[in-house]
Amino acid sequence: MAPPEKTDYLSCRPELAKRNFTSKAVENVISRVKPMIGDRKIAWMFENCFPNTLDTTVEFAMKSGLPDTFVITGDIHAMWLRDSSAQVFPYIPYAKEDPQLSLLLEGVIRRQTACIKIDPYANAFNKEATGSEWVKDDTRMLPELHERKWEIDSLCYPIRLAYHYWKATGNTSVFDTEWKAAMQLIYKTFIEQQRKDGATPYTFTRQTSTPNDTLLNNGMGSPVNPIGLIVSSFRPSDDASIFGFLIPSNLFAAESLRQVAEISRSVTGDIVFAERCETLAREIMDAVQQYGIIEHPKFGKIYAYEVDGFGSHNLMDDANIPNLLALPYLCPSVKKSDPVYTNTRRMVWSKANPYFFEGKAASGIGGPHVGISYIWPMSLIIRALTSDNKEEIAYSLRTLRDTDAETGFIHESFHKDNPNNFTRKWFAWANTLFGELIIKVANEHKELLKNEL
Repeated sequence: MAPPEKTDYLSCRPELAKRNFTSKAVENVISRVKPMIGDRKIAWMFENCFPNTLDTTVEFAMKSGLPDTFVITGDIHAMWLRDSSAQVFPYIPYAKEDPQLSLLLEGVIRRQTACIKIDPYANAFNKEATGSEWVKDDTRMLPELHERKWEIDSLCYPIRLAYHYWKATGNTSVFDTEWKAAMQLIYKTFIEQQRKDGATPYTFTRQTSTPNDTLLNNGMGSPVNPIGLIVSSFRPSDDASIFGFLIPSNLFAAESLRQVAEISRSVTGDIVFAERCETLAREIMDAVQQYGIIEHPKFGKIYAYEVDGFGSHNLMDDANIPNLLALPYLCPSVKKSDPVYTNTRRMVWSKANPYFFEGKAASGIGGPHVGISYIWPMSLIIRALTSDNKEEIAYSLRTLRDTDAETGFIHESFHKDNPNNFTRKWFAWANTLFGELIIKVANEHKELLKNEL
């Protein structure tokens, strides 16, 4: 299927002087990969999208001799721990050859460390102590916080970023006293949210007409049976969980704890803490195996999206990451060939998933955050990133190309029948993730990019 007619594809990037940050290494990647792409529109989109986080969302400075990088999501001037980590993650492979890029990434890690120390239960932060529109939420709001929704993945993503940055660059300076204190807070928070004594120091309610923006039971959420899993009051979409034990986020937490343990053994020398992290990771994995895998009448053994430990479970998937589809992308312990994952993958990309939509423009996964009939391009990107099937990858590339509403960028979501009906024209995470996909395809399946898709 040919892309929509267009006579030229002029760059949509800001002019050089107006870019927030320029990396020589990233520019070299664009120069190397773009000529490999035979489809002119995909080449244009790659050039626009891959550097979008650097071009438009990073605010880099040196403070007291150390790098500090504040990263906005795009059209919201706040820093989500999840989004900021994911936005810059695809640049890690190029940090070793670009000292300034390495410094910028170090600045993100240091800023995130400071944020976690302010409040490990918050998901989004202001650049300064300025307060936010959510100041009236009934929770422990501080002026440094933009929002205080407790989501497991908010603490996992900064670990993932720091771990892979260390592996790529060898820089251990980020694992200082402040970082170690932040990791202790993460561990403490995970233990608290196992809720083994039935209590929680975290509660949240909001005066709203949107039910998924607040929590039941005076801010505690739905009851859970303490089985060793960690409660995530909200999903990575910032929507309230139905059942508190969000399985993809718990698997992500186990992976993150193992990464902290490796750093603690190899770098900081804290063997005791490493063993505590490993013990908690094993407890989570054992509980997922016992309570998080459900026998589906059509697909066999699959991962549930959420459980409560009492026997109730929610069989669905949401496009926001971590989700079930993205498990091998975030958690190497979940293999793409694992039968439970492959069964789950077939379920979530089918009508058995209530948030899988098929329309005139595309098929894909959405979620309650935007609503019925809206597909998230992120689901198409993740499907391709976790696939070795060339037909699946080609479908994702074609669909991403044809659903950008001729903007040259990736959006938060679009209507399944009309991609011109979309949300968030400036969503940097999706843009950079698209760039990561194109580079992966160029490295592993370059024949797919040779011709017009």
